[in-house]
Amino acid sequence: MSNTPTTTAGGRGTTVPSPPAPPARKKVARVTGAVGPLGIGIATLWLSIIVVLPLAALTVASFGDGIGGFVDAITSPVALASLRITVLVSVVVAVINVVMGTLIAWVLVRDEFPGKRIVNALIDLPFALPTIVASIVLLSLYGPESPIGVHLNATQPGLIVALAFVTLPFVVRSVQPVLIEVDKEVEEAAASLGADNVTIFRRVVLPTLTPAIISGAGLAFARAIGEYGSVVLIGGNIPRETQVASQYIQQQIEIDRPAAAAAVSVALLAIAFVTLFVLRVFASRGQRREEQAE
Repeated sequence: MSNTPTTTAGGRGTTVPSPPAPPARKKVARVTGAVGPLGIGIATLWLSIIVVLPLAALTVASFGDGIGGFVDAITSPVALASLRITVLVSVVVAVINVVMGTLIAWVLVRDEFPGKRIVNALIDLPFALPTIVASIVLLSLYGPESPIGVHLNATQPGLIVALAFVTLPFVVRSVQPVLIEVDKEVEEAAASLGADNVTIFRRVVLPTLTPAIISGAGLAFARAIGEYGSVVLIGGNIPRETQVASQYIQQQIEIDRPAAAAAVSVALLAIAFVTLFVLRVFASRGQRREEQAE
């Protein structure tokens, strides 16, 4: 039966439906934690002062000798060699960090051993330690008077070791929280169906970790291409052999060529920006796939 209220017309038993009730007003949900226009304005102003204005000033300085001067500065043989060495070494370091960083994160999450908390704290040491100190330590360990007989001074492997040290935390700290949240029941189900450890890692765990691994590797790469302190001593600064872009920039400033230094700096910024942008695209796609899967 209908629940619509009725009224009797003229006492004759004829029912007339009552007018429909007015629609209920929709409640607008408030976003909790929103800072409002004032907070957005302050954040924008701060980012402009700290990031946008310095980058804009650097870009203007890079064209101090005109567009032709900018092109000549970044295409000179020594500049191209330093950029090539920087990118090549940084890619190698990122690949090493993908393997070793993921392994270290796995050990820290899945295994228990004495001194685990100390090892976990040591991972962040490169963030706190001045990178020039790392260069001094590496030079004393792998330099001409190496106590262990390993000589990496003024070699590209020495650059790799130095950059791997300062970029190690990026992959570890990117993978570790994701690995903590991985559902172990899925792994146990795969094991109960006869899958071995390699198959479980490749088919179950790795797809979940891949966005974090890619993100950490990209951050490590972006950090490595701009590193200076950790390579300044052990690298040797040999043009076309071990001179990285940051050392080349320093050299251009010392010989009073600020426009050339700014031009190569802009080239490094462009490489880093493209890397981080691609990472953002991959992360967004991965997040959308996870939401669709749910």
